[in-house]
Amino acid sequence: MDHSLQAKYGLKRVVNASGRMSILGVSAPTDSVMEAMKQGGQQYVEIADLVDKAGAYIARLLGSEGAVVVNSASSGIALSVAAIVTAGDPRLSLRLHQEPVLKNEIIMLKGHNVQYGAPVETMVFLGGGRVVEAGYANEGRAEHIEQAIGERTAAILYVKSHHAVQKNMISVEEAWEVAQRRGVPMIVDAAAEEDLRKYVQYSDLAIYSGSKAVEGPTSGIVAGKQKYTQWLKVQLHGIGRSMKVGKETTFGLLQALDEYQTKADNSQQEKQALEALQPLTGLPGVSVRTVQDEAGRAIYRGRIQIDAAAAGVDAREVNDRLREGDIAVYTRDYGVKQGYFDIDPRSLQGDDLQVIVSRIHEIIGGRS
Repeated sequence: MDHSLQAKYGLKRVVNASGRMSILGVSAPTDSVMEAMKQGGQQYVEIADLVDKAGAYIARLLGSEGAVVVNSASSGIALSVAAIVTAGDPRLSLRLHQEPVLKNEIIMLKGHNVQYGAPVETMVFLGGGRVVEAGYANEGRAEHIEQAIGERTAAILYVKSHHAVQKNMISVEEAWEVAQRRGVPMIVDAAAEEDLRKYVQYSDLAIYSGSKAVEGPTSGIVAGKQKYTQWLKVQLHGIGRSMKVGKETTFGLLQALDEYQTKADNSQQEKQALEALQPLTGLPGVSVRTVQDEAGRAIYRGRIQIDAAAAGVDAREVNDRLREGDIAVYTRDYGVKQGYFDIDPRSLQGDDLQVIVSRIHEIIGGRS
């Protein structure tokens, strides 16, 4: 493992056991993806032609009518909202925040109005929309969406994410049924989802990250109905100009998508790799088990539960010390208040698991 770049710029080595996290650079693309970026970046191309051809290529892979490469799933939300509130009108698209837009309300379930590093509603606002929340934090039903539809409604935004509340929320299929029946466009934010073909079937525009499950360069994909993807392309000359995608990114993403189609499901090997965490159960107050992803994806993680009374230190402190050590170890730490954190095996490299085990031994074992 070559850490010379980190050394050159004075950066810490990072052990990423938190999954595909933007704060750590999301994922580590393969050599062949980086090679496609190198080749694509070192030649000239008509960008407008690349936008169209790359979009058509991705649309074929995903089974959608159209697609556009964007620079992140975040910008995908802003651009999708802008596309729909302007209805692709070039003048309105260029004067998005100057001209009043009558139909600018974006209906979201309250339990979907989350922040993932930035608030979803910030991206909606950037795209010229205004969030109208439907339902409650612990309940989102079809009739909640239906009752929120009015003459100012531009679209429904459904967020399919582990960040969103999972309990008592209608499925994307149920939300799509309402959208179709009432003739309201629906956008689905499926940034980290692994099934790229599913969400284009239950939306007018579906948004994916190109760098999470797909493990391409930092990028996003918006795929869906031709009318709406064409409207979105108009935004590339408006707010989308500040979110533009380099040619190298597009070629890297196309290569990553090709590889993603044939990528084996490694979840069983990853599950087995987590066995390396078992020695930690010898420490006082520490237990380890394997859990499946909370949003139902085929992802398995090692859950390290810490009984603070027996260990002499609580999960939050162990997690903080892992992150602040000479090697920065990032876990998936949503559960520290409940006394646990998770180890996501998908992003681990080289001897990362051994580093995690020995660091936890130092933190807890050093106390007994």
